[in-house]
Amino acid sequence: MKKQNFKIYLLSALFIGFYSCSSNDDVVTDSPAAASQFNVIDVTHHDGHPFSTGKTTTSLTGKYVANPGGGVMMQAFYWDVPSGGTWWNTVNTKVTEWSNAGIGSLWLPPVSKAQNGAFSMGYDPTDYFDFGDYNQNGSVETRFGSRTELESLITKAHTENMQVYADIVINHNSGGQLENNPFTGTQTYTNFTGVASGKFPRTSADFYKNSYANNDEGAFGGFPDLAHVVPNVQDWLWKRADGVGKYYKNTMHFDGWRFDYVKGFGPWVINSWNANVGGFSVGELWDSNVNTLNDWANNANSSVFDFACYYKMNDAFDGNNLALLNDDMMWKRNPYKAVTFVTNHDTDEIWKKELAYAYILTHEGYPTIFYRDYEEWLNKTKMNNLIWIHNNKATGTTSILYADTDEYIARRNGYNGNPGLIVYINNSSTWQERWVPTNWANAQIKDFTGNSTWIPTTQGDTWVKIQCPPNGYSVWSINM
Repeated sequence: MKKQNFKIYLLSALFIGFYSCSSNDDVVTDSPAAASQFNVIDVTHHDGHPFSTGKTTTSLTGKYVANPGGGVMMQAFYWDVPSGGTWWNTVNTKVTEWSNAGIGSLWLPPVSKAQNGAFSMGYDPTDYFDFGDYNQNGSVETRFGSRTELESLITKAHTENMQVYADIVINHNSGGQLENNPFTGTQTYTNFTGVASGKFPRTSADFYKNSYANNDEGAFGGFPDLAHVVPNVQDWLWKRADGVGKYYKNTMHFDGWRFDYVKGFGPWVINSWNANVGGFSVGELWDSNVNTLNDWANNANSSVFDFACYYKMNDAFDGNNLALLNDDMMWKRNPYKAVTFVTNHDTDEIWKKELAYAYILTHEGYPTIFYRDYEEWLNKTKMNNLIWIHNNKATGTTSILYADTDEYIARRNGYNGNPGLIVYINNSSTWQERWVPTNWANAQIKDFTGNSTWIPTTQGDTWVKIQCPPNGYSVWSINM
């Protein structure tokens, strides 16, 4: 009797070890049975080419070459970085390491002198041409350093094969002198004729309300609202050869732009800037509605931060419902104009950041890494591994293979000979295993994160069983 029970137990153990169990403990005995659990959703439909920042080389060295998976951006600051004029030098010491890790671009904070001088994060701009070289608003240097240090940082980044994006604040200004305003009948702080650089002088006629209109799409924080309909404003921002856009691009050698608070003015402004100045651009349109994001991006001819993705990740990972990752996002609607992110200097809501970075660094769009996540809060080795996976394996269109409360599995379908990948995210407290449909027949695959030691071979029908650690992720591709 005991021998018979032992045989039954041994056969059962072998059976379960060879096949997989679903999360609801239904035994799946082969890939056709597994197929019944899957409703594969082909999310994107295009030729598979990666996200492009619009340039294949930098403006100085000609060395930058895009990776098969596209680029990765570093937000190279956070709110209230140390004051004292040291930040440009701090970032300068890190760009070689970042470049070696596969980061292709830097997003810098606003670089010009603002109302609070050496204490300002730059979002209250006074003089667009004071990069820390005029004694103005209480200091010569900006919070981040001097013009010389800024130029050294940009040069170093270009030498290390990285592009550099300037944060552009053109909705509002601050730090003007008081003047009589004929359009309001009051005194307003709209006299910027005395800026130290002597460039882009402006008065109340250049702010709302004025002779053109009473207002535009939105004002911010009570600051004077710059009126982009005024010819003087257009000239100095994007038309003149010595204006803001072209000076930043051709003299300071910025490669692109992050536009602040684009809700405050029409998308035609960014469209005109891009048409006249060029370079990569992304807008901060703080809205979770995908239609709003997509319409703005198309009308502005610009990329846009994927706030729809951000909020869905927050709900999915921290709300313990990965099925929400099936919902619409900007990268699904328009992957070539979606810039994805997990955290930025304004918002830090997602708690399970490791899972969120595994998501954006394996999916389409242009992923952004937040300085403090990379340098201080998360495991840098794991982050570098995900960056490598993004650059080398995250290619092609996207198909969602499976999603429920605890599990999410998606496939990048490969491009130009690159096999793509399968990413498995597990939000539960136990290991999970599933049979999945791949694009690879009779191919040995492995988990490029190292979280699983399995090295399975796909079947002739391309199916294979993979696994994922608890509260973690695995990323599978051909073992080559």
